[in-house]
Amino acid sequence: MINADLPRIRFEVPLRPAFGSTFQPTGFPDIGAGTFDTFTDDGSTTPSLLVESVQSMANRLEATAWDHGAQQPVGLITDLPYIRVHRGTAPEEFLTSSRLEAHRIASAFVREATLDGTKMLDLITSQLGLENDKPLNFPAMAVALMGLDPFVLLHGTFFNNKAWWGQPRFTRAVSAVIEAHDVRRAVSGGRKSDSVRHALGDQSEGGGTSEGYGSVPFHRVEWTAREIRAMFAVDTALLRSYGLGEPRTELLTTLALWEIRSFLDGGLRLRTACDLEPVAKPTGNAGDLPERDELAARIAELLPQVTADLPTRGAITVLWNGEKPKKKTAGGAQ
Repeated sequence: MINADLPRIRFEVPLRPAFGSTFQPTGFPDIGAGTFDTFTDDGSTTPSLLVESVQSMANRLEATAWDHGAQQPVGLITDLPYIRVHRGTAPEEFLTSSRLEAHRIASAFVREATLDGTKMLDLITSQLGLENDKPLNFPAMAVALMGLDPFVLLHGTFFNNKAWWGQPRFTRAVSAVIEAHDVRRAVSGGRKSDSVRHALGDQSEGGGTSEGYGSVPFHRVEWTAREIRAMFAVDTALLRSYGLGEPRTELLTTLALWEIRSFLDGGLRLRTACDLEPVAKPTGNAGDLPERDELAARIAELLPQVTADLPTRGAITVLWNGEKPKKKTAGGAQ
């Protein structure tokens, strides 16, 4: 299907605005748009722009495998384990999951939840084999994570609580970014119009613009670019380093490719004013990116081989009660 023996599988896709010529990039607090200069071969620079960050793309790729309407994984991967968090005071009420949380199974909602009366912080500590005076065993931890949520190995996590000895990090194995090059600002504006209240009067008594009354002009900055590119990388060397065996490693690699293809096929409306579309097929160093149906078929073939050896299948439902956790130090002292 594709050459997965390379240490990295890379793809690049040229994009353009789906309508009009301008687009709205991602913004950062106190910074705004992420602008930078890129260097050409002759040493000259080109004004460039970060359209979508690596961290945001990680969330967008993972979201392709989650059915937000049904609040569960897409049908293709329902047999893969993941942690589903329900409210302790209302056990039928879904709150979040390891597929939605920024830190995945290291999320506070997972960490402070309980499974059959056992706190997840302690259960994860035990399953990962975290102990004092003991080196981190990443292959053994990777095997344990396959039984909790394999997507952690694709998208990474950081067990940053002091009670987790060694505080292990798992680097994301699939990465992506969207950049624009040779960019220019497209400055425009508008007015929030109030056809009812024509005069604001004494705003000290309320009823002014802070409450939403009145006509308010505003400006906005969008961008144009000579070139917009989406870039993807799958770190197959990292996945092989876990020693999971061929079926599990191939499944994770194929899931990463399926996410990339699903993202490209699903419509790239990243924001209100940022709707992009591919203008050519993905090109890469390992062959053509397979079609979504082809990748899904291979995942369906691999899943029975992988899930047969896993301790659980599907959702691992835990209960979160919302209480403020007690302070806990390494070793369990409170």
